[in-house]
Amino acid sequence: MADRITGSQALVRSLEHVGVDVVFGIPGGAVLPVYDPILDSPIRHILVRHEQGAGHMAQGYYWATGRPGVALVTSGPGVTNILTPITDAFMDSVPIVVIAGQVARAAIGSDAFQEAPTFNMTMPVTKHNFVIMDAAEIPEVIAQAFHIATTGRPGPVYVDLPKDVGVEEMDWWWPEDPGANLPGYKPNVRPHAGQVKKAVELITAAQRPVVYAGGGILKARAAEALRDFCEKTGIHAVTTLMARGALSDEHPLCLGMPGMHGSYTAVTSMQKSDLLIALGSRFDDRVTGRVADFAPHAKVVHVDIDPAELSKVRAADVPIVADCRLAIEALIKEFDKQERRREERGDAPVDRSAWNAQIDAWRSAYPYKYVAGDRPDVVKPQYVLERLNAAAPDAIVTAGVGQHQMFASQWWRFREPYHWINSGGLGTMGFAVPAAVGAQVGAPDKVVWCVDGDGCFQMTMQELITASVEGIPVKVAILNNGYLGMVRQWQDLFYDERHSEIYLSQDVPDYVGLAEAMGCAGFRVDTVDEVDSVIAKAMAITDRPVVVDFRIDPAEHVYPMVPAGKSNDGVILGPAFGQPEHQMAGDGAAPMTSGGEGEVEPPPEHPDGHMTLDKGGF
Repeated sequence: MADRITGSQALVRSLEHVGVDVVFGIPGGAVLPVYDPILDSPIRHILVRHEQGAGHMAQGYYWATGRPGVALVTSGPGVTNILTPITDAFMDSVPIVVIAGQVARAAIGSDAFQEAPTFNMTMPVTKHNFVIMDAAEIPEVIAQAFHIATTGRPGPVYVDLPKDVGVEEMDWWWPEDPGANLPGYKPNVRPHAGQVKKAVELITAAQRPVVYAGGGILKARAAEALRDFCEKTGIHAVTTLMARGALSDEHPLCLGMPGMHGSYTAVTSMQKSDLLIALGSRFDDRVTGRVADFAPHAKVVHVDIDPAELSKVRAADVPIVADCRLAIEALIKEFDKQERRREERGDAPVDRSAWNAQIDAWRSAYPYKYVAGDRPDVVKPQYVLERLNAAAPDAIVTAGVGQHQMFASQWWRFREPYHWINSGGLGTMGFAVPAAVGAQVGAPDKVVWCVDGDGCFQMTMQELITASVEGIPVKVAILNNGYLGMVRQWQDLFYDERHSEIYLSQDVPDYVGLAEAMGCAGFRVDTVDEVDSVIAKAMAITDRPVVVDFRIDPAEHVYPMVPAGKSNDGVILGPAFGQPEHQMAGDGAAPMTSGGEGEVEPPPEHPDGHMTLDKGGF
């Protein structure tokens, strides 16, 4: 006899079938039928304080676990509130499934209470979306939603469930193959052997190759393969903002983050390379700077699961459509084959000793540095991050967007993949706190530090109430400079220090009092001498969230920096290298090497008298 259940019961049972163990959400009228069977389910529901929080928690959960996060919201404003996380997930290829209530079928299109055209609104920013018009469709739609979200190029999937479909009865069933009824959806995951051969021919011939590792490495769970490839070939790699930790910062072949605020060595090695091996990266404008001037002498091997990314920004000499892990493994296999043939012929390998020496020279000459200052009451953000990293070297770290995000990516030493969670493509302020909550739910045995700015923190800080009530012991480090810091930096450098609407106040709100009101432990750091002791107190608290208000230098800027729309040849090194900040708006501000293609030069000399801390280059 068939198991007769409601659509809402079928939805919850379907989530159980695909292995969901936690859902982040908040109920409302249109989704109320679904909330009743959740009471009888082993799935944990975490009640958020705002739908944006639910979406970012689902993202953080994915980053910490590798499993798609799930959010459940109501119709109308419930969906419009979660549009930002959906778009964020779309930009960063994060697999989440968002399920939303909708008004009853007969009311759709009538401007009913809390109705919005959510299917149309989500279509441009999802990998796929569904409207379920028959309860019998629910099991297959949910199975397909998770299949689509997690295969090929991962991304968000939206499911719209009209209220009356949730109460309609159906006979329970489960699809054996969720991809069977998805005509045309067959992601190509295996690389073309001929393209792999061409790629390796370029790799073995290159004198100045660089691996350009992007977030696709982590989505493909290809960190180990990346390390093997770099060690096999001896080629250095840069790891983008979305790929930090894909190759350990401790690895001698890791050059760290490239791009607008990347290390001098990462930026310059790409500029001077003769081959870029782009693995799961999309030539984002924050990496390339002015595209016409980006790596002008380099040929390009580009591997991506999404064919739309190939040659979208920079023409690829050898495009390869494939899963990154499978492609890297094929490249290694083909490299071994071609190396054996070379040895049989008695040919010498390409001599890259001069290139490697030049990279070492750049690393020695231009590490990340800052002017520490001599006032104990002026706390530098870089120092805070160094001390946090020392206290919790294996922590999962989330960040919002702005100066604190760049400082965190620069100054935290990422030794493992999947320990850095941030908003890349969309650049969403308010991402960090809920993402940290989701990550802590997914990895309860890990220490999770949320590094946030005071501007970002005020956008979603209410989710610490969720964390407190649910017993989720995240730790928040607010780098409180009283400003929208990155906007201030741009106004300082490019708008003659005309500060328009960026001051927030370091004193309002009282973050310690606010933290305590939300059920968290709260601390404040005003001087350098307090940093270590307060971090130790925060680390010792494991039964509730912790918020630390680090009062940092409001005038501190992030360097290196490539001005937006400028050439990467104009990377600005900053005051630690003797560059006055008022002279930094144009191209060519940094003492870049100026030799022609293939010419290797000694590193420029250090300026004296400005460097007070040397952090060894990436």
